[in-house]
Amino acid sequence: MADALPQADQEVDARGLNCPLPILRTKKALARLEGGQVLAVLTTDAHAGRDFQAFCQQTGNPLLAQHARDDGVTVHYVQRRPAS
Repeated sequence: MADALPQADQEVDARGLNCPLPILRTKKALARLEGGQVLAVLTTDAHAGRDFQAFCQQTGNPLLAQHARDDGVTVHYVQRRPAS
């Protein structure tokens, strides 16, 4: 069995949305989370994987995992960075 996926504290459904909307919804949702909490974002945009990698690198929020499901949905697990 594959590695266990992170446990999400909140989920954002961005299926059917194209860039930049999944990232914008992610940014808004992360602002409501506490440092260390995990957000799961569901996407269907083919370019979302790269978008989330770049977003997390630029913002310092760790991208814990990206999981492509059999139904065409990719789940991106982003952890809110601790407040500084």
